Amino acid sequence: MEPFPPPTEQDEEEEEDEEEDWLRPQPAGHSKSALARSAAHRVIVHVDLDCFYAQVEMLRNPELRDKPLGVQQKNLVVTSNYEARKLGVQKLMFVKDAKEKCPQLVLVNGEDLTPYREMSYKVTELLGEFCPLVERLGLDENFVDVTEMVEKRVKQLQQSACSRVSVSGHVYNNQAINLDDTRHVRLILGSQIAEELREAVYTRLGLTGCAGVAANKLLAKLASGTFKPNQQTVLLPESRPDLIRSLDRIQKVPGIGSKTAKRLEALGIKNVCDLQAFPSAALEAELGAAVAQRIQKLSYGEDESPVTPWGPPQSFSDEDSFKKCSTEVEVKEKIEELLHNLLDRIRKDGRQPHTVRLTIRQFSSTDKWFNRESRQCPIPPHLIQQFGKESSDILSPLVDILLKLFRKMIDVHLPFHLTLLSICFSNLKALPRGKKGSIGFYLKQMSPPAGSAKRPREVEDVSQEEGNASWNQNYNRTGTTKSRKLPEEKQSQLKEAGIPHCPFHLPPGDIDPQVFGELPEDIHQEMIAEKAEAMASCSSQCPTSALDKQKLEEKTSQQAGIVFPPHVDTKTFYELPADVQEELIAEWKNQGPVSKTVDKPPEKPKASKGRRNAAPCLSQSNSLLRYFKPR
Repeated sequence: MEPFPPPTEQDEEEEEDEEEDWLRPQPAGHSKSALARSAAHRVIVHVDLDCFYAQVEMLRNPELRDKPLGVQQKNLVVTSNYEARKLGVQKLMFVKDAKEKCPQLVLVNGEDLTPYREMSYKVTELLGEFCPLVERLGLDENFVDVTEMVEKRVKQLQQSACSRVSVSGHVYNNQAINLDDTRHVRLILGSQIAEELREAVYTRLGLTGCAGVAANKLLAKLASGTFKPNQQTVLLPESRPDLIRSLDRIQKVPGIGSKTAKRLEALGIKNVCDLQAFPSAALEAELGAAVAQRIQKLSYGEDESPVTPWGPPQSFSDEDSFKKCSTEVEVKEKIEELLHNLLDRIRKDGRQPHTVRLTIRQFSSTDKWFNRESRQCPIPPHLIQQFGKESSDILSPLVDILLKLFRKMIDVHLPFHLTLLSICFSNLKALPRGKKGSIGFYLKQMSPPAGSAKRPREVEDVSQEEGNASWNQNYNRTGTTKSRKLPEEKQSQLKEAGIPHCPFHLPPGDIDPQVFGELPEDIHQEMIAEKAEAMASCSSQCPTSALDKQKLEEKTSQQAGIVFPPHVDTKTFYELPADVQEELIAEWKNQGPVSKTVDKPPEKPKASKGRRNAAPCLSQSNSLLRYFKPR
């Protein structure tokens, strides 16, 4: 086992600027059995990486490891390594003040968050190798629900009849461990797992971090900050009240952000004890029942929120802070700078955002950090389709949209003083797909719900309200798709000529034939090949060679009653929309029988009543039939 680097002085506590969304209500999809599992039986590990940005920079440049290092964004040192902290450099210290405290401080530009994001995802993926229940919290924190791992180890202990179990790391308040208490045993086993997680992160990624082990996410997060850096702490149930009451400010409770803290302070609530003693009815009247009940539970250390496995980011955002921005021209320049980075990240992600939000912070001598205002709007449908395309010119229209949002918050004709701009793209949606690389998903017929006694109604694309084109499909009682109706005049012509309604070769059974007929021939062939391959295991008679496929198409065309004139390119014919195919066939039938051996083009047919040049001469430039001449 590779030893961890020796711990150094304790890190300062971080303040929560916004409400924590990981303390959200239980999602409806979770089972009652999961909800019923008591907090005493859950074992949650909170992993918090030490001075994350600085560690990443030291990994990128090992020469910085033993030097006082600060990561700079604009005129602030957003974080520093522990060598710099020993010399008085603190988080969010102005660069000028940090240099005065530590003249030998080495500063690295940390405005590009790409390397930090990449390393953050590596950490989460690594933790996911141990346990599937891993939830990201920011770039440098993760919750891991190790309950199932602990239960397995409990069974192993019982089978081996081993009673010796040792704790890894610290025990909060140095509380005595009772091995006869199954809650203690589970948390001790959780501390061993936490040490294994930290060791793996250090061995494979070179990062150190702290960990907290407790019965829920709230307590695990609080416990992880008790001994820092590169250490871990387990919280036993009896010590929960002591940990909660040790928080001297109400805002130090995870889940209570600055805005809520201000409202609580206005009610005279300054610490956890005040919140616990405050009348519930009065608190609900001020904050609403849901919020009031939630934060009062937090004040007692109660948290039933599950560890939600991490997935793709729900939004993409970037912001820029500065001393002063006071003209619309400057605002536009900064918006363009932020958009360049965001559009690149969205392109790599592959999904399309449907909402954009602009946030500004105006200068205030009394409220320096939290004086923010936001406006958002849906992205126009024609722009949504341009996301992810490198050649698309989407920057300019997005800038115009964001400037309109800006003017809703700021009167540009009056003086203004901004210190921050932030852009966020949210409501991300992936393009619907059947399987990777397959177009078949878009063409599948919709089936009525199983067991439904009612006639299926017309089905529309859910994105229609956002302006996207949709296909509306009608169904009969058996679930088969009704074909698109032709004008009565065309229907009568086809009926007299004895031509079937569907002129093209039949596609696979689960594909809408109307849409299938409008696809290019190469996609026809690809989908037919996929269908033939799928049916090969059921029947050895399926044609697989190119010659067999050609014969199959010719046979299908003959069954449909199609006789092609000699000048018609069949490949081009099948690339046309269905209604155009049917119109051409009707015109060919009006021309009379044509022999496939005739080399000269057929005679000019007579004009149909009520139509202007229904079948013009093949030599005319505006004739549709001229496109069928073989090249």
